[in-house]
Amino acid sequence: MAFSSVVFLCVFLPVVCILNWLMPGIRCKNALLVVASLIFYAFGNPFYLLLLVGSVLCNYLAGLLVTHPRWGRLFLALAVAVNLGALAFYKYLGFLVQNLNLLLGTALPVPAIVLPVGISFFTFQGLSYVIDVYRDRTLQNRSFFEVLLYICLFPQLVAGPIVKYRDIAAEIHTRRATLTDTARGVRRFILGLSKKLLLADTAAGIADTVFGLEAGSLDIRLAWLGAVAYTLQIYFDFSGYSDMAVGLGWIFGFHFKENFDHPYSAGSIKQFWRRWHISLSSWFRDYLYIPLGGNRKGRLRMYLNKLVVFFFTGLWHGANWTYVVWGLWHGAFLVAEDKLIPVERLRRPFRWVGHLYTLLVVVVGFVFFRAADLQQAGLMIQNLFAGFSITAQSSAALAGLVDPYHLTALVLGCVGSLPVLEPLRKAAQSRPALEAASYPAALVLLALDLIHLSAATFVPFIYFQF
Repeated sequence: MAFSSVVFLCVFLPVVCILNWLMPGIRCKNALLVVASLIFYAFGNPFYLLLLVGSVLCNYLAGLLVTHPRWGRLFLALAVAVNLGALAFYKYLGFLVQNLNLLLGTALPVPAIVLPVGISFFTFQGLSYVIDVYRDRTLQNRSFFEVLLYICLFPQLVAGPIVKYRDIAAEIHTRRATLTDTARGVRRFILGLSKKLLLADTAAGIADTVFGLEAGSLDIRLAWLGAVAYTLQIYFDFSGYSDMAVGLGWIFGFHFKENFDHPYSAGSIKQFWRRWHISLSSWFRDYLYIPLGGNRKGRLRMYLNKLVVFFFTGLWHGANWTYVVWGLWHGAFLVAEDKLIPVERLRRPFRWVGHLYTLLVVVVGFVFFRAADLQQAGLMIQNLFAGFSITAQSSAALAGLVDPYHLTALVLGCVGSLPVLEPLRKAAQSRPALEAASYPAALVLLALDLIHLSAATFVPFIYFQF
């Protein structure tokens, strides 16, 4: 069930919100959210509900066992193996068999395994719980029901953000959603929904068309249009989902950390990854980069650790070499920024160079991310920088995409991806009149969203496939 579906907006969410307000105590509210979350997940494929509950059960038991004074490390290793083994089976087995066939010239049958929605997210969340309990036994929770709630909570279950147990442990036991928090949560949810429906889905139409063109129909104009459109699509799609998750959290009394902080305004790739998918980058920092040694074992080891982390960051996104290359692309520039590309040391009059460089790296990187394979990625990148052969086919394709509706959405997307509205948001916090005016504006956006839903085809969230 998607946040942007009619069933969720008009049936599921209103019913759960009303019942949550009627529930007399925290235990009843928790029970409601557990049941609602399981229904939410089972809506797509009820069979995988068993996988989800089984994963939670394994991590709950591991959380009880990893504090054993003698065998704790062994139980931790088993928990990591079980979690990553399940993820590897469902997500990477087919990819592994395909590559073995290419490498060895064999004809092993490639298993057709349907990827469970959100498996990467709830697996990483369960792993973070077990590892954190191993490191700090005060975080251990002996209630399976509460661990189930933590991992299965529907606002962040299928596409994040990846929430650490320590960040919401207190709110599982004690929380209170005030009328103000609920109103702000609804407003934040509508903003995220609008990002998805009005901006991301419009940009998706352009990106899908360009990436679907034959080689002879591409030129430099279309390549840049498609690359920029996808760069905007993935940002507004995923940051919109994160906004909706944060808003839903507020409605039910939970406070998730922010997952995006205007990443396209970053002045370096290092800054970009402090602002993009913050929960994932912090997960890899805490549970992979630091255990590998971080920056404590010399410069060369630090560079290797960063490349390893970004290799797995790319692979986490999908079983395709395009994702691996995307991860290593970012990792290589992150390493190069230490000495070769010192953009963070640019003085104020020249910082625009750092911003331009970062956007160029990010846009080209997302071509790898979006392409079906490395061959298509190479063709697109070739046209980005050398596609000067203008044909009647490419001009016709461009004319079909450049219209007032799409251009307006792209311009609004470019503006909205930058922190240009931050002064207004901060002013609204101290001026009640501006704060009050934001709610009618949100209702206007909601009306536009509903009109869009009634007239457009459904476009799933990008991160559902991860």
